[in-house]
Amino acid sequence: MRLISRVFLTSISAFLLCSAAQAQTRDIGTRGILLDRIAAVVNDGIVMKSQLEAQLDAVTKRLDDQKVALPPRSVLQKQVLDRLIMQEIEEQRATRIGLSISDEQLNGALQEIAARNKIPFDQLPTALAAQGIDYKQYRESMRKELTLQALRERDVISHIVVTPREIEQYLQREDSAAANEEFNISHILISLPAAASPRQIAEITRKAQDIADRARKGENFAQLAIANSNSQTALEGGALGWRKGSQLPDFILQLVTKLKPGEIGGPVRTPSGFHIVKLNDRRSGEKPVIVEQVHLRHILLKPNELDDDQTVRQELLKIRQRVLNGEDFAGIASTTSEDPGSAPDGGDLGWAAPSTYVPEFAQAIANLKIDEISMPFKTRYGWHIVQLLGRRTYDSTSDLRRQRAFEAIRASKADEETELWLQRLRDEAFVEIKM
Repeated sequence: MRLISRVFLTSISAFLLCSAAQAQTRDIGTRGILLDRIAAVVNDGIVMKSQLEAQLDAVTKRLDDQKVALPPRSVLQKQVLDRLIMQEIEEQRATRIGLSISDEQLNGALQEIAARNKIPFDQLPTALAAQGIDYKQYRESMRKELTLQALRERDVISHIVVTPREIEQYLQREDSAAANEEFNISHILISLPAAASPRQIAEITRKAQDIADRARKGENFAQLAIANSNSQTALEGGALGWRKGSQLPDFILQLVTKLKPGEIGGPVRTPSGFHIVKLNDRRSGEKPVIVEQVHLRHILLKPNELDDDQTVRQELLKIRQRVLNGEDFAGIASTTSEDPGSAPDGGDLGWAAPSTYVPEFAQAIANLKIDEISMPFKTRYGWHIVQLLGRRTYDSTSDLRRQRAFEAIRASKADEETELWLQRLRDEAFVEIKM
């Protein structure tokens, strides 16, 4: 049984192996045999040789499985060590600012993984064991992965501003055929230090041009990325996967729209360095999105120290009967409902897809007829009665486009900002290679 997708395994394999390796320490046996040694000192932490070797073996196996030609082991070792150093720097920063993932958050993420793979959560350890994965190490690798995600969210994503004008410009771009197409691309970044001297800039420019020329002459792009790219996708052969044209930074979109599948674009210089892009494939855009929506209003009451569940339920039954006897639902909701978001509007929740509500709420409204009022039911928020005001089939394409526009603009900015952020972290860190 294949429990987890290749992409997900790739993203966590580093942590699984690092967790196992970190359990090893420098140890001298009774015969004085050195069992491990330091590969790099990173601030007040270290990267062990065993970590490096374990991850190097894993990356080599993955690339072999993908039939990607390997660069010399010394080149691959440098790339792997650079990634381990950056992970150590990020983990140290997370510790320094007190960022951690609770057991509850971790279990929630693991439950989602189990659900996506249609496995009961309590059977996840057994399913992982069948694939040779230790559950305890898997949990800790997931905790590290989630911690680094939260760190990047805090330090990078949360500081990215998307303006209404940018959204409008994005939507105008999306109306063009190229922006609405999807592109499968690979990418190489040759980073440029923030305070690079003219000589460094000239050397890096020549290096970027040489790599682009080699790629155009037919050298394997993935191998070139593995050996040379400073991007976080280097050990994945630079693969970025499918992206909508409107989700790409302008400079990349301008490159790929002029390319045919298999062709190379760049190098193009940005603040983070020189970018080289390969267009692997392209396909047409998406179709309109039609959804079913419901228009609801509700009254929410919450149990407290004086009123338990049964008392609250009985109170809602009385309110329901008052409405059936002719009293105004909106008037009662505005004075009694404990939902601060909808009470001022008479309990009106507006039009929305049933799936936007919590499962208990969605189930309670599933079979309601127009103007019918539900019996009291409980969710995590308290006790409700709901009146169905209408149902409709709605073209949500425009709403989804705006939401995706926001997310895509933020994501396109995040790629560049993350690289710059990682460069700053590395520049500020003390790193000493011991090999």
